[in-house]
Amino acid sequence: MSRKTIDRVVSSAGLLIAVVLLAAGGLMVWGHVYIDHQVHNQLASQKIFFPPKGSSAIAGAQFAAMRKYAGQQLTTGVQAETYANHFIAIHLSEVAGGKTYAQVSAAAMAAPTNTTLKTEEATLFQGTTLRGLLLNAYAFGTVATIAGIGAIVSFVGAAILLVLSGIGFAHARQVRSAVEAPAAVAEQRVIVAA
Repeated sequence: MSRKTIDRVVSSAGLLIAVVLLAAGGLMVWGHVYIDHQVHNQLASQKIFFPPKGSSAIAGAQFAAMRKYAGQQLTTGVQAETYANHFIAIHLSEVAGGKTYAQVSAAAMAAPTNTTLKTEEATLFQGTTLRGLLLNAYAFGTVATIAGIGAIVSFVGAAILLVLSGIGFAHARQVRSAVEAPAAVAEQRVIVAA
């Protein structure tokens, strides 16, 4: 096979892969923007705010992560994770001596007239539900970030392949048709020597 043909085949393959990477990058940008807007809009509509700076609600050492967002509205996945794990989870651990919703619910079913257990069960259910919803927003926000990074990597890869394909096609135009690829020349030498 001639060197010109090899250059054209390899350059065409590079061009095809670049087009695939551009399409994948475009889809990942769309996914990133869509998910990011959904997370933002859903969280913003809840109108959850971090306690203001200097508030006694975030005074303890266990609330250190919360102070970074003091007074801000919760609108991002990262903020949702902070609020869920460094505010709600801490308060939930203070209800019912640190028992989980499942444990308190089982105890409440065993003692249906115990109003303290019923109150704790309701508090843990609401807190656990809100925490779970916020952690889902964090998970989707992370997916959006990964899609954005993937888009950048795809676009960079496509750009590199486009440049290399262009160089390959330019080289194919400069090579004479009769020039054999090095492997083909070496193969002919082995055949002649035999």
